[in-house]
Amino acid sequence: MKIDAVDLFYLSMPEVTDAADGSQDALLVRVAAGGHIGWGECEAAPLPSIAAFVCPKSHGVCRPVSDSVLGQRLDGPDDIARIAALVGYNSMDLLQAPHMLSGIEMALWDLLGRRLSAPAWALLGYSASHGKRPYASLLFGDTPQETLERARAARRDGFAAVKFGWGPIGRGTVAADADQIMAAREGLGPDGDLMVDVGQIFGEDVEAAAARLPTLDAAGVLWLEEPFDAGALAAHAALAGRGARVRIAGGEAAHNFHMAQHLMDYGRIGFIQIDCGRIGGLGPAKRVADAAQARGITYVNHTFTSHLALSASLQPFAGLEADRICEYPAAPQQLALDITGDHIRPDAEGLIRAPEAPGLGLQVAASALRRYLVETEIRIGGQLIYRTPQL
Repeated sequence: MKIDAVDLFYLSMPEVTDAADGSQDALLVRVAAGGHIGWGECEAAPLPSIAAFVCPKSHGVCRPVSDSVLGQRLDGPDDIARIAALVGYNSMDLLQAPHMLSGIEMALWDLLGRRLSAPAWALLGYSASHGKRPYASLLFGDTPQETLERARAARRDGFAAVKFGWGPIGRGTVAADADQIMAAREGLGPDGDLMVDVGQIFGEDVEAAAARLPTLDAAGVLWLEEPFDAGALAAHAALAGRGARVRIAGGEAAHNFHMAQHLMDYGRIGFIQIDCGRIGGLGPAKRVADAAQARGITYVNHTFTSHLALSASLQPFAGLEADRICEYPAAPQQLALDITGDHIRPDAEGLIRAPEAPGLGLQVAASALRRYLVETEIRIGGQLIYRTPQL
């Protein structure tokens, strides 16, 4: 079959705030081929991503993503890899291209799985979808008391693992951060898994990050996520070498396999976290999962938005029985919840799994999303090159 159309939908909450909450807007992708439909989602700013799909070419290897996708054959997984390679070469100087490709590639797996009546994880080569222990991904409160209450609420909601991130952490004193971290531990209880995400707040300052290590160890924190700029490999390695029990996690900023590989090989991280909506989709994420297995590094998904994105993020490590912890969007904006009519819920054992249904296994609730549509037009020299399609 041939890829007939790629439709892009800019969705947004009525108000987008400064909170580090990526579920406030979304770029939803619909791909049509051979009478079948697949859906994907980009973890990226919608407008520049749309522009990356439709923009005029600047030169031979700075071409719009559409040039390498529309009209291409899609009959099996090898075609998805071939299309991704075309985009990688033809749009190598278009830096937004990997983000735009991620949503398209995700939709291609969904479409192909529906056509072949197989879940995406099976098409990736796995024989089973193993249970994962979801951790609630939450923001630190403005005060330790707010963090304490959020941790208690997560525990009441059935989560035995919680990650707190962003908010005030790293912006004040070591003592202030200690109060926040200890509040999270108190609220979660002594037996829960606690992770901390500082959102690259320390730049390349190893000493500032190291000053928090005693508190992280005292609180029994499993990992410290993204302490530094994504490319600061030496800083990651230096902090990992400080002898703390807490391990370093990172990788969500990787927008290709090699960035993730370098973080594993030179950053000495213990957990590699991959966002399928950024790295280029399921294919490169599966490649990272395979590489992590060979290095004894735990693969973890990065998901803070919709359940469509959650399903996509589970597929690349669905068959890895030992890598059991996964990020779960516990408190996203209503937009993210409304993207699909069904959701991935913990079972009686508190575990979640990549769906057994074909493709990504979830149904996009198109009618519920129309109220979030941001009607958009892009014109160049008076010529219309993009208009919000019919949802």
